[in-house]
Amino acid sequence: MTTVDSTRVFLLPDLGEGLTEAEIVQWRVAVGDEVTVDQVVVEVETAKAVVDVPCPYAGRVVALHGAAGEVRPVGQPLVTVAPLDAAPTEPAGHATYREEERAGSGNVLIGYGTGHGPGRRRRRSRLTVAPEPTRPAPVPAAAPVATTPAVPGGGDPSTRGGSPVISPIVRRLAREHGIDATALHGTGPGGVVRRADVEAALAATGPAAGTGSPTTVTAVPDPGPATGVEDLVIPLTGVRKVIADKLSRSRREIPEVTIWVDVDATGLLATRAAINAASPDQPVSILALMARICLSGLRRFPQLNARVDGEAQRIVQSAGVHLGIAAQTDWGLVVPVLRDAQRLTTAELGAALAETTAAARAGTLPPARLTGGTFTLNNYGVFGVDGSTPIINHPEAALLGIGRIVDKPWVVDGQLAVRKVTQLSLTFDHRVCDGGVAGGFLRHVADCVEQPALLIANV
Repeated sequence: MTTVDSTRVFLLPDLGEGLTEAEIVQWRVAVGDEVTVDQVVVEVETAKAVVDVPCPYAGRVVALHGAAGEVRPVGQPLVTVAPLDAAPTEPAGHATYREEERAGSGNVLIGYGTGHGPGRRRRRSRLTVAPEPTRPAPVPAAAPVATTPAVPGGGDPSTRGGSPVISPIVRRLAREHGIDATALHGTGPGGVVRRADVEAALAATGPAAGTGSPTTVTAVPDPGPATGVEDLVIPLTGVRKVIADKLSRSRREIPEVTIWVDVDATGLLATRAAINAASPDQPVSILALMARICLSGLRRFPQLNARVDGEAQRIVQSAGVHLGIAAQTDWGLVVPVLRDAQRLTTAELGAALAETTAAARAGTLPPARLTGGTFTLNNYGVFGVDGSTPIINHPEAALLGIGRIVDKPWVVDGQLAVRKVTQLSLTFDHRVCDGGVAGGFLRHVADCVEQPALLIANV
């Protein structure tokens, strides 16, 4: 916080996790409004989450620094506030902005400090992290997820009557193209209008339906016959940009190798059925059982539960297994982490996986839950594919992939039978180990899948 005469300028605080900037999603106040201590004044989006930023002092807003969609660096002015007894005039050179839309936030999680600069009347406050379940990163091709069809109280008139439109990003996209979002058929839960619904309306009506957004849809010269079709230009920002940067870095730095094996998962499915029959109130998934098997494998082969510190030229093996679970969301791939997963029982793993993946898809996980993994489990079989050569989640050293489980002919005791078969793949960093370790780990995992009783000797 800095002061200018009797006014005080609130700076964009340190949002943690090494974040250096944030994009303004929407202002919660306008110039002339009175604000109280810890009142949320702006909603910003970082590469990790959507964040509600509260003002640490009271007064009257005399300037808003930045418009919706503008990226602001940490430490730069956000709001200028004057004492209530001061004239509500705008300081020279300060731009002011108004946002037409206002919407409620999602579940509030506490965790970040505001990180003010030095000042005489510095007040300790906190920043509420509110990853809104209805808002993805600002990538036009992704569709936001709504965890509830209920419309936040108050808010924009576009949420009253017709189809509910919860996300401010969706409302802004519709407004820019002259589309009444509430008149659209929402494909989200409870009929919520998603970004994909607005984009479908744009595709159906063509460029005449709105003014056109130069950052979203751009017409390019067509060397062939005129078709009236426009290219879709998708800015690489927000979560999508972070994913792209991280995967690119992984490919540049890690000499990865992928090995795979087909396994008979019939026994694993039978084991899961027996567990769930005995404890129907605590059911476990195949993913939970695979997590348990991976933990057993990492106990035998800790070389894979590691990372390479390139600057120090050393390999660091983690004392605990912080298990990452690759989860596909409507705004990109995320890898939430179960810390010290080796301490959890199989039932606890099942419950933690269900809660974590649901929260990841809803966008309600805090940034701290999306970093710090040491080994990742990727169930790409849910997409109906058998195999994959995935990219390692940097800076981890290995990733186990699980393909779909399907009926296949299999030789059992010299006789041909129909069995439940899946393909397991292990992608590993060749710097941390050689093929003997990687092959030993994958073989142990495969043996436990085929004979779950082998796990008893390692639990």
